[in-house]
Amino acid sequence: MLRILSLGNSRAISSGIFYLLIFLINSCVQEINLKMALKVLRALDVAKTQYYHFKAIIIAGMGLFTDSYDLFCIPLVMSMIGRIYYPKVDRTVDPKKWFEVPTVIASTMFCVTLMGAVIGQLVFGRLGDRVGRRRVYGVSLVMMIVASIGCGLTLSKLPLMVFVSLGFFRFLLGIGIGGDYPLSATIMAEFANKRTRGAFIAGVFSMQGFGILMSSLVFMIVCSIFEASANKHNLEKPSELAPSVNIAPVPPESDMAWRLILMFGAIPASMTYYWRMKMPETARFTALVEKNTLQAARDIGKVMNLPLSTIQEDVEMINTPNTRAAFSNTYPFFSREFLRRHGRDLIAASINWFLIDIVFYSLNLFQYHVFSGHLIPKIQMNIYKDALQIARFQALIAICATIPGYILTVYMIDHIGRVKIQAIGFFFMAVSLFTIAKVNMNGDHPNLFIILYGFTFFFSNFGPNTTTFIVPAELFPARFRATCHGISGAVGKVGAIIGSIGYVWASRDPPNGLGVSTTLMVMGGVCGLGFFVTYFFTRETMGRSLEENENVDELTGVWFVRFWPHKFSARRNEVKGFGLLEMN
Repeated sequence: MLRILSLGNSRAISSGIFYLLIFLINSCVQEINLKMALKVLRALDVAKTQYYHFKAIIIAGMGLFTDSYDLFCIPLVMSMIGRIYYPKVDRTVDPKKWFEVPTVIASTMFCVTLMGAVIGQLVFGRLGDRVGRRRVYGVSLVMMIVASIGCGLTLSKLPLMVFVSLGFFRFLLGIGIGGDYPLSATIMAEFANKRTRGAFIAGVFSMQGFGILMSSLVFMIVCSIFEASANKHNLEKPSELAPSVNIAPVPPESDMAWRLILMFGAIPASMTYYWRMKMPETARFTALVEKNTLQAARDIGKVMNLPLSTIQEDVEMINTPNTRAAFSNTYPFFSREFLRRHGRDLIAASINWFLIDIVFYSLNLFQYHVFSGHLIPKIQMNIYKDALQIARFQALIAICATIPGYILTVYMIDHIGRVKIQAIGFFFMAVSLFTIAKVNMNGDHPNLFIILYGFTFFFSNFGPNTTTFIVPAELFPARFRATCHGISGAVGKVGAIIGSIGYVWASRDPPNGLGVSTTLMVMGGVCGLGFFVTYFFTRETMGRSLEENENVDELTGVWFVRFWPHKFSARRNEVKGFGLLEMN
């Protein structure tokens, strides 16, 4: 009996020792993985600016280039479609209203892409966090390529079929565009070092300005070529038509011109597809989400000339609560803990993006009113010259205001911070819009109109239009980063839909609408609200690693007040000082 008990105890002790060894081995493996992952993150944060950083800007930025080309060429295309499918000359109405696409159809064509973008940002943002940024990055690009080609391949020339087909492919295009936003921002944020991260993400987004310029240039080139080859009889001006003629002549080949312009958007996207597929998964996703730190280190070595053997930093220097928190946090997205830690940041980022897109997309529709004092009436021009003059003014604004705003943001954002640039942008946009409204009330000042309009566009890009793209990519944990960016962007595109539809209807003369001046004052008030939300609720992310930004201390968790970074440090030092005094 004693031998049986002794044998049982020996087996129990052996089993206990075995499970203890397994536990110790697992703990050691986890500690090794943690140390290696800390080295990987440290290597990313302190890496010098290298060739691959600029290559990543081009690869990711070309998606934004295509996005803006497709989004901002549609107003130009709609002006040409109006001449082609609505050529009736009605001498009982104001000639300014001739050849216009009905407001409902025009609004639908503007908004259907934005509706697709809302879906794309939500779906691809979530997929980017679940299956990886790289695995879905090419899917969004393929959707943009297919949809851009499809926009020009309407088989019928009946107006109804043209708009149904165009609307479908514009919606599909919007899904691809929406998917590109959270993926491009997240990928660039996770590849960049913390010293110049803001400039790199802003560099990606600045490609939007060049896409706007390209849409105007392509439009001018295509229209010039088609005009040179057209039959002169079909280029007759509407003002020269005989009284008995009720249909303005249109060159039959003009129906091909707008299709080629839309299909051109597939070219820059196609050029970067191969390089997107060659990109490795971001090291932060691999290390923090997939927990494969060895593969993350290998990927860094491939693209940044940092062999695994050279990542030899002292672990104790980087083994901090901030970095350990990135591995230990396991709370789900739909949880009270996420809301406590990141709820304010997500709401603030979403509201800021919502407010700027209301104004930004309204400004795009407002440009015809701005340029009207310099535009030759459409009845005195053929279809190509009418489209050309609008494209020239859009190119002028892009060169003089839009692109300089982006460039200044790239240069300044890591020196003065995201919050200050965003607040400055909102403030001066509000001032500009109130001034434009006042000028519009007092009479026609076309030159001043253009200057103030350009001023507004400059501060939208040296301001919230750029920073709202950057901040959501820096604030949230790696496993929620693309999702939160997608949510913020989707809320922003809802604002764009409201702004696009709202401006079309509100800017009409009373009693049918508020009038242009009142609408502009409302837009100025929206910018004032954006300044308020930015100053009091938006957290600065400059100069800190992504893991430090996601860590929450006793002050960053406050919902109703935003503290500047130096105030965080001052409060911490103050608390530590009191602690030392009490100990003494």
